[in-house]
Amino acid sequence: MLHLLYGVILGEAIVILSFLFKSPLRKVVIVTLDRLKRGRGPVVVKTVAGTVAVVLASSLYSISEIRSRMFDLEAGVINPTDQVLLSKHILEASLMGFVLFLALMIDRLHHYIRELRVLRKAMEAAKKQNRSFEEGKTVRAEEQKALMEEIATMRFEVKQLESECEAKRSRVKALEGEVEALKKQSEGLLLEYDRLLEDNQNIRSQLEGTSSHVDNKKNM
Repeated sequence: MLHLLYGVILGEAIVILSFLFKSPLRKVVIVTLDRLKRGRGPVVVKTVAGTVAVVLASSLYSISEIRSRMFDLEAGVINPTDQVLLSKHILEASLMGFVLFLALMIDRLHHYIRELRVLRKAMEAAKKQNRSFEEGKTVRAEEQKALMEEIATMRFEVKQLESECEAKRSRVKALEGEVEALKKQSEGLLLEYDRLLEDNQNIRSQLEGTSSHVDNKKNM
């Protein structure tokens, strides 16, 4: 399960990096996502995302159940197995949340890139209309006025799209910061998981030593 989640996260990170740099891989990824969003693609993606969300909810429920069981112990002794299971569920829940977050980020980045394409086409159309306006000096006054109004409207829309793109770029930078924070959190959880495994092994060794010592006393 963990290996699968790590593989998915690595694939999503590669897709996000391909969006950030202009390369042939970026075109392939964009075309693939365009095709994926047609036909039954969205249904399949939503089904997979829903399944991951259900598994995430199950992990969160298991975490809360283990925590409540640990806090309800009257003797005050925490079961090492519960500690290991708790760490494992926390790690899995963090990774699944990270997978869903990166998938949402990929979807938004793809949407913004498509909007940038529309913006560029609008700017090219505005330039062509400007050229037509400059070359067509023989056009009647009313037609020239209507053309100027249309150009002004398109310029206003272009400015609005540019401002929206700038805001969305800021949002993407903020999301990148969140991704880095989640990555560091995941690394910390992995270190905590390794430490708990080592503590569990030490406790088992101590218990085995204590048991053998008691048996020796009984034999004497």
